[in-house]
Formats: sequence, structure tokens, C-alpha cells
Amino acid sequence: MFSLSSNSKKNLSDNELIERYRYSYDNAYIGELYQRYSHMLFGVCLKYLKDEEQAKDMVMEVFEKVLNDLKRHQVENFRTWVYSVAKNQCLMLLRKEKRIDARHEEYVHVSAQIMELDLPEHLNGENQEETDRKLMQAVDNLKQDQQQCIKLFYFEKRSYEEIEAQTGFTYKQVKSHLQNGKRNLKIQLSKQNE
Repeated sequence: MFSLSSNSKKNLSDNELIERYRYSYDNAYIGELYQRYSHMLFGVCLKYLKDEEQAKDMVMEVFEKVLNDLKRHQVENFRTWVYSVAKNQCLMLLRKEKRIDARHEEYVHVSAQIMELDLPEHLNGENQEETDRKLMQAVDNLKQDQQQCIKLFYFEKRSYEEIEAQTGFTYKQVKSHLQNGKRNLKIQLSKQNE
């Protein structure tokens, strides 16, 4: 079993630290790698995320991932590898945030369907509360599977993967329920305003 002082760990190469970590699962070896590379990774994360607190959090997430990944993967050049891990984690976070923004825009679009319809004169002056009530009423009239997917995706901002996990539907089923649900919503909203 390896047992080194912190000064001795500083003298080890990255590959030696990784090997000793893989042998002992002693997080102190990763702690030494953290000391060596956290500043570089903070810079990478800050470049992509443009927020200091978010960048600090991401550096911690990267090293949590490193703890697990090094148990399963052989890494030849730690510096290059951990840089790629940090970059990919940042890009995944940005994509996820962009998807959330896209879903919000879609919700606004669906909600606006009522406003785009030719409303009878007495409904043209409706407030947003009444519009939202009509939208929710239309959602509640959908088939159960469509209703569940629409609520999870648009109102709770869940991803396809999260909906799959929660409902047991396949990816194709989730996509189908959302598409059919949107189409049926438009039909119901049109009927409400005839």
C-alpha cells in the first residue's frame, strides 16, 4: 500500500499519481492533481461559462467526474484529458441551458396560439390569466399520455430523457406524444374560440 507525505506526492508525475489513485482509491492523489490543475480548469470554465461562481462549481464537478472516470479509464496525458473533460462539461451545460430556453420559447409560442386565433370581440380584451386558464383547460382535455408529456416538457421544463425515465415511454413515444399533443392543443384552442 502506498503512503506518502504531501511533499512526496508533489514529486510524483501525473501518471504516477493516477496509478497510485487507481491502486488505493486514496483521494489525496487526486487532491494533488487538483492543486496542479484547478487554476487552469477554472480559466477554461470561465471562458465558456462567463460566470465565476458557475466556473468554480464546474471545476468541482469536473474533479468529481475525474474521481470516477480514472477508476475505469486509462489516461496517458492527464493535462490534455482533464482540459477536454472540463470543456465538454461546460459545453453540455450550455447546451442544456439553451434547450431550456428553447422550451420556454416554445411554451410562449403554444400559449400565444390563443392570442393568434381570431377571437370573438368580447374575448379580444382578455388578460393573460384568462389566456393561461384556457390553455390549461385545453391541456387537461388531451389524452393522458399527451397531457403528461406536454406538462412535463413545457411546464416543468423536463428533457426527453427525464420524461422517458419518469414515464417509462421510449424516446419515440415521448416525441410522438409531444407532437400529437401540440397539434391537438391547437385544434382545441381553435374550437374554444369558434
